[in-house]
This record gives sequence, structure tokens and C-alpha cells, in this order.
Amino acid sequence: MRQIILDTETTGLAPEEGHRVIEIGCIELRNRRLTEHRFHCYLNPEREIDAGAAAVHGLTLEKLREAPRFGDIVVEFVEFVRGAEIIIHNAPFDVGFLDAELARLGVAWGKLEDYCRIFDTLKLARELHPGQRNSLDALCKRYAVDHHHRTLHGALLDAELLADVFLAMTGGQAALSLDTGMPNEQTLAAERVAVARQLPPLRVVQPQAEEQAAHRARLAAIGKRSGGRCLWLEQEEAAAPRPG
Repeated sequence: MRQIILDTETTGLAPEEGHRVIEIGCIELRNRRLTEHRFHCYLNPEREIDAGAAAVHGLTLEKLREAPRFGDIVVEFVEFVRGAEIIIHNAPFDVGFLDAELARLGVAWGKLEDYCRIFDTLKLARELHPGQRNSLDALCKRYAVDHHHRTLHGALLDAELLADVFLAMTGGQAALSLDTGMPNEQTLAAERVAVARQLPPLRVVQPQAEEQAAHRARLAAIGKRSGGRCLWLEQEEAAAPRPG
């Protein structure tokens, strides 16, 4: 099971008003274990950044003038998220911005959901904690995730915090303490995060060119013998990169 924790920073609040993505941070989980794979970039939005947004993340157009444009990194980004479940806090916000960036490159690029599945941790938090504050900061406090080192928001830093929160929220039902000596929800959540963090990062081995060629030859042979009904080959063809 491959999951990607994703967060973005933007020039403002509304992509329909021309606001742009200026930072993308992604962290990979495989079978609920952190790997060494990251995707992180700053982007030149080619427009001014609202003062309110800059106060949140500290990024300015002057700092980003030499950064790549979204079109420069889109292939790498799409390949990183392809086929994964994307974990986002308040997913409609980030997905709306990323869809707008893809749309600027042409309709052939489609939408984010064309490449991956999307899971909203804010929706989950509201189901688990109805009537309570469910911002990322509130969840960090509730699940004993240390976030005191964060003075400004940042896509990669917030993705790291969300990874710990997500592992804690989805680690199983926690027993509530009523002065019974049983561990409370916060304690159990902290223990789950600590265990996940102590596990060594998974080493992901990419196939060599010869291995990829042998794989494709095998799929072609299966497709020929099955009358063109090789499901794996159909999925690979459907997931092929779209033209820019």
C-alpha cells in the first residue's frame, strides 16, 4: 500500500481568482511506514503573493523568482503521485489549486484524481471528533504530535506533521481513560507515532532498464496469448504520461 502525504502553499485562497501554487511537499508511506522518498519544490507563481498568505508561510515573489514554474516539474510530480493514495488535510483546497495548475497546461493533463486516489484527513477528523477544532495544529495537540518548532507554515513541514497525525488517527481505536489506570487516547496515539518513527525507512529499489524491458516483453506475450486482454498492460497504457 503506497500513500503520499501532500501539502501545498499558495499565493492566496482562491485559484479561480488566479492564485497559484508556490510550494509542494510530499512524503511517501509504504505499508504505513515512512520511506526515504520525498517530493519537494518551490515554484515561481509569476504573480504577487497576498500579504495574508505571505504572513502564514513567509514566502515572497522575490524569493521565488528563480524557482521553476509548475510546468517545469509537472512530469516529475505526476509520476511521484501516480497510483498512490494521496493524504491531504482539507483536500478540496489543495486539489482545487493543483487541478487549476494542471488546467493551465492544457486539458490533456486532466485532474489530480486521474492519477491517484484522494483521502481527506479533515473529513476523517470531523467524523472522529465532531464539534471539536480539527485544524492540523489542533490535531497535533490532540494526538501528542510535537509541532512547537513550527513558527511558519511550510508544505514539507506540514506534510511531516500530517504524516504523524494520520498514523495516530488511523492506528486503531484508542481506549479512553476514566481514572482506571488505562492509557488514554493521547498516550496511545503518541505511542503509535513513536513506533512508526522508530522503524527504519523502507528502501525502495527501482527496476533497471533490462528488468523493465523483460517486464514489458512478458506483458506483451500475455497480451498476445489472451487475445489482447492483459489487464496489467491495459492499466499501464491507461496510466501513461499525458502530453504536455
